[in-house]
Amino acid sequence: MRPSLVAALAAAVLALGACGTDSVPTPGPAKIDVDTPQLRQLKQEAGVEACRPGDGEPVDGGLPDVTLPCFGGGRDVALSSLRGPLVVNLWASWCGPCRKEMPVLEEFHRRYGDRVGVVGVDFEDPQTLSAMDLVRTSGVTYPLLADPQGELQGNAPFPARMGLPLFAFVDEDGTVELAAGGVDSVDEMVALVDEHLGVDL
Repeated sequence: MRPSLVAALAAAVLALGACGTDSVPTPGPAKIDVDTPQLRQLKQEAGVEACRPGDGEPVDGGLPDVTLPCFGGGRDVALSSLRGPLVVNLWASWCGPCRKEMPVLEEFHRRYGDRVGVVGVDFEDPQTLSAMDLVRTSGVTYPLLADPQGELQGNAPFPARMGLPLFAFVDEDGTVELAAGGVDSVDEMVALVDEHLGVDL
């Protein structure tokens, strides 16, 4: 092999060695915008209530200290600030049981929302327009947050692997009990609230 060719190959190897993984930017998670003019309009037309941040501090056994955006525009909410009695429902437009359950949650909200709050979280759902369309067709009006990047997953008390729909029942002191979703009736929801929050509706 000619000396000039050896030198060129050595220089190329050195150049490649200088381009380690630290100097190459890796792609981050895709940006999913949950506050667009179209989503805002659809949310307003559906009559979805405004997101309301709480005033509590993080507590042991409570919701994680994670701030989520309001789905379709509005104020961000630090989950750890929320206090109950409150039902937090994790759902997604691609989740069949979620689609069946949401009208039941809305009926529960209409009947008992003055005593037990309901907040939905659209979880790991890149199809924001499909999600908002589901909100409209389900008649949902309770406040909605969004977690498009799955920040809650593995963030205690939420497990590393989550099946949807999922309930987080938040007590007056901020502590949480989780339960699988998929309710078929308001009576079933009332029974879960009694079991996990001790509220007799």
